[in-house]
Amino acid sequence: MGAAAREQRAAALDLWLADLLGQATPGQGVALVALGGLGRRECAPKADIDLVLVHKGLPDVGPVAEKIWYPIWDAGFTLDHSVRTLDEALAVATEHTKAGLGLLDARHVAGDRDLTAQVRESTLLLWRQRARAHLPVLRELTTQRWRQQGELAFLLDGDIKEARGGLRDVRVLRGVAYAQVADAWRPPVRAAYIRLLDTRDCLHVASGRRRDRLFVEDLDEVATMLGIGGPELLRRRIADDARTIAYAVDDSLRAAERWLATQRDGAQRDSAQRDGAQRDGAQRDGGRRTGSAVRAPLAPDVVAQDGEVVLARAAVTPTVDPTLSLRVAAAAARHGLRISPGTLEWLARRCPPLPRPWPDAAQAAFAQLLSTGPALVSTWEACDRFGLITAWLPEWARVRSAPQHNPVHRFTLDRHLIEAVAAAARYARDVARPDLLFLGALLHDIGKGLPGDHSVVGVEAAAGIAAAIGLPSPDVEAIGRLVRWHLLLPEIATRRDLGDPQTVRHVADTVGDLETLELLHALSRADAVATGPAAWSAWKERLVADLVARVRAALVTGTVAPPMFADARHAALAAGPLPAVEINHDRVVVAAADRLGLLAAVAGCLTLHRLDVVSADTVTITTESGPVAVVTCRVQPRDASGPDRQRLVSDMHRALTGELRVDEALAARVRSTSRLRGGADRAAAPPRVVWAVDGATDATILELRAADDVGLLYRVAHALELAGANVRAARISTLGSDVVDAFYLVGDWSAAADRSAVERTVLDAAAPTR
Repeated sequence: MGAAAREQRAAALDLWLADLLGQATPGQGVALVALGGLGRRECAPKADIDLVLVHKGLPDVGPVAEKIWYPIWDAGFTLDHSVRTLDEALAVATEHTKAGLGLLDARHVAGDRDLTAQVRESTLLLWRQRARAHLPVLRELTTQRWRQQGELAFLLDGDIKEARGGLRDVRVLRGVAYAQVADAWRPPVRAAYIRLLDTRDCLHVASGRRRDRLFVEDLDEVATMLGIGGPELLRRRIADDARTIAYAVDDSLRAAERWLATQRDGAQRDSAQRDGAQRDGAQRDGGRRTGSAVRAPLAPDVVAQDGEVVLARAAVTPTVDPTLSLRVAAAAARHGLRISPGTLEWLARRCPPLPRPWPDAAQAAFAQLLSTGPALVSTWEACDRFGLITAWLPEWARVRSAPQHNPVHRFTLDRHLIEAVAAAARYARDVARPDLLFLGALLHDIGKGLPGDHSVVGVEAAAGIAAAIGLPSPDVEAIGRLVRWHLLLPEIATRRDLGDPQTVRHVADTVGDLETLELLHALSRADAVATGPAAWSAWKERLVADLVARVRAALVTGTVAPPMFADARHAALAAGPLPAVEINHDRVVVAAADRLGLLAAVAGCLTLHRLDVVSADTVTITTESGPVAVVTCRVQPRDASGPDRQRLVSDMHRALTGELRVDEALAARVRSTSRLRGGADRAAAPPRVVWAVDGATDATILELRAADDVGLLYRVAHALELAGANVRAARISTLGSDVVDAFYLVGDWSAAADRSAVERTVLDAAAPTR
């Protein structure tokens, strides 16, 4: 593997292809030209071959081409081929940007060397002449590919070639560079590109075929072949290399945009001159010379020039202020401008490390940088590519490009932290200390990757960073509390009964004061936004807001509201004809004679109608005709249109009376789903039961952690009821393809034998049905 192996494969193919051309034609005026990976001498083990047979108008060139193509196909290669005259090749390159970009890789293999040289020289000249037409198309093609393929750095199963930050993006860099608009090969980009080529080569060998998409199951073998110490380090290296290339492409495309803008401005000036408007144009320019650079001050020592942030001339001195890089970053993010690569290089080379604790100017600039919202992301990424972040925070090296193992997360660890800070700007007016919110968002997951619970071990790491920045002791302690309890509100809200006074009392005691409650509420929302769409939903937001309102009232009054019982509507429902069903947009209430299996029947019927149950509460009401159970379910429809209400009511009646066999209907749904999935389930960890009798409630909670599955809630509720466990409430939390379901069990569950028996029953029920 490596560059030498790729060169050897290219040399071997060159010899073979030259022999094929020699056998096909002894004449002159024909050249076999390699494009693509072969043209660049970057032949992957299972790569295709891209060739152009260029000729000087030979009338019988067709049979010559066939004598070359057919042996290549017979040898098992995938071949991309064409036959062109020089003029035909240039005409295609003129009209089609992709073809013109491909011809820039043209390399002589065999035949008329002068003809190949003409192809290369003419293509390069034409590409430069047509840059104004080609570069906008190249940008559009690139962004369209990115939308389709996603970003390699943040994908679990990314395409090393096609995704953003992948190998094909380096061709974009080369195209912009050949247009003489921007540099293509900064050393970090070249190194990242070579490493991705090595990874792609190993993937071809490991899979035994031409495949550029790296799946999770490939990681072990590819990491071993590359001599990397495990799948996680491989994913981290790929992410970092992809981000290096992605940043370089963004930089080049922005340079192309600026160049195109100057070309348009020049064309307008030329048009004005041709119309005899040169004097008026000079007056409109205010007497400025064409092409003069305007430098607008942004902050002390920082100016904007040509849409970029650069250093003021006075800042370029032998003795550099250690806070300068932070002040440049803050000014750039605040004004929504990019920092010029030259400025970043200069700062990385010349700016000395910050003393610890930081001086006031550094603290102020850092706080300002973190408060800039979405503009922070691109500024931070640029600074990180040039090593400025680790100069400020050496601890950042541990989290940079670290993979997240939960599929709910859409970003690497470091990018998630920055996205959380950016999202926190939405909630800055909801808290008294937005500066602590931003720093807490930056550090809330800093403990990931360390041994132990990251919210526990992260406290010391976050406190150390906060102290190094120079925060006073009370603020350092506040940051520690945010890190320790950043999961408290969403976990309690989605897994515990909010009507239980013990739950509210536990959270109030843990939080301690209103300021911390506000900060945790804002941080939990920012964290969820940064995690991804699967981590947050309208119902989760309502649950968290409900919990916060209850805890706030407890903190203000010093008392906790008594538990909520069935309201008057439920009592009226229970007193009427049974069974009774009430439906609104996110809630289904069912009243029926109290019996074994009621909760399971309700949950199963809702599943049949593609309604996900996110919470369930049961209460028994005594009526003249006997005890009536009222089951209240909060639901989310899987279809945008929602369920057919009339049919749902009908099926619910049939399920409660036994006319509808819910278990058989769900089994049919499982079989149908399995056929659609084709059996392509991921390897999931086995289900697990955790018993909780904690300060958040005085009930016994059975918490099931398992892979999500059709009818899972029905099966588990049915198993609990068969085991004699009375469920008074359930909280259902879906996290991507996993669930955490909490069941509140009534009665005494202190005996280990009783818990063990129920646990076995639940685990059997939670076993995947596919």
